[in-house]
Amino acid sequence: MNNDQIKVIFAEEEHTKYAEQIVTLIYESALQRGTGIARRTPEYIAQKIRSGKAVVALCDDRLIGFSYIESWEHGDYVATSGLIVDPEFRRLGLAARIKAKTFELARLRFPFAKLFSITTSLPVMKLNSQMGYKPVTFSELTDDEEFWAGCKGCVNYDILQRNNRRMCLCTGMLYDPKAKLERPSKRAPYVMWLHNRVKKLLHLK
Repeated sequence: MNNDQIKVIFAEEEHTKYAEQIVTLIYESALQRGTGIARRTPEYIAQKIRSGKAVVALCDDRLIGFSYIESWEHGDYVATSGLIVDPEFRRLGLAARIKAKTFELARLRFPFAKLFSITTSLPVMKLNSQMGYKPVTFSELTDDEEFWAGCKGCVNYDILQRNNRRMCLCTGMLYDPKAKLERPSKRAPYVMWLHNRVKKLLHLK
């Protein structure tokens, strides 16, 4: 498969026709891998697409990948969810492309939000780490009850019921843009020197 045939784009209204297929792909993938993932309805997926909060991967007119974002606590937190790749199109680096596009969408729509993900998938954890996400305890994620209610559709929810919900099988990961801004730059001393040098030259003139 030539990667040039595959495009990863922000989803638009016309892509709601894939909603049912997306739900099936997400569920079948979770069963196949034995990982936990909350079940969604076609209506839920279509709503994400219509509201400009989804990314699709297409090979011609065939849907081969998907992901979406959801905001919580008035946009203070944004979750990236539902990352899926058609089994026939795996091992092409497509998951990384979708993840990057979803990350771009989240940063465009909610530039000051903390981005988070909960997952049992090691490949997703690796992708998150490459983008600057850090493993965190669930206490650092959103407290929004509606978000955690979504766990009821997870295949591991019975385990969750027998334990505290904040002790589930998923790993929480967080990208905090504020932490990135506050991190001192290795170039800072040089930039300061250059700034002072320019000021001095201007003063001499």
